[in-house]
Amino acid sequence: MNTLSRGKTCCFTGYRPEKLPWGFDEGDPRCARLAQRLYDFAEALYLSGIRRYLCGMALGSDMLFCQAVIRLRALHPEIVLEAAIPFPGQSDRWPEQARERYLELLHGCSRITVLSEQYTPACMRERNEYMVNQSSVLVAVYDGKRGGTMMTVNYAKKQGLEILQIMP
Repeated sequence: MNTLSRGKTCCFTGYRPEKLPWGFDEGDPRCARLAQRLYDFAEALYLSGIRRYLCGMALGSDMLFCQAVIRLRALHPEIVLEAAIPFPGQSDRWPEQARERYLELLHGCSRITVLSEQYTPACMRERNEYMVNQSSVLVAVYDGKRGGTMMTVNYAKKQGLEILQIMP
């Protein structure tokens, strides 16, 4: 059972590589800047009282956020990093290098929550709603493009979350 309140919890949503200006090239300086901004946001949230961080573990921005929180947790071991997995085979169709990174990041999480026993057309939305419903703050790498990130931001607005937006 969750021992941290919604008020001490934040979640993350953001673009996958296809919607990021650098795509899959994480060596791009813009990607490094985003990774640092995510760390800075995670740290500021920690200083404001956030202790639980939820991440959906998708390719792209999610993985950068997860890495940032793992880095922050090295300084603050009381941080809880929860991977919210939509279904067990989330990474099965990813390139091998991405699957290996995913497993490494999962290993760095404090807990893993799997929302559906198998893929369903709604499982990604259900994962996103679970994260929002657990949180008081949403960090979003978002600039208005249509898709899952936009739907998550809109849902978070309806739920009254504070939304911290980072332009990609």
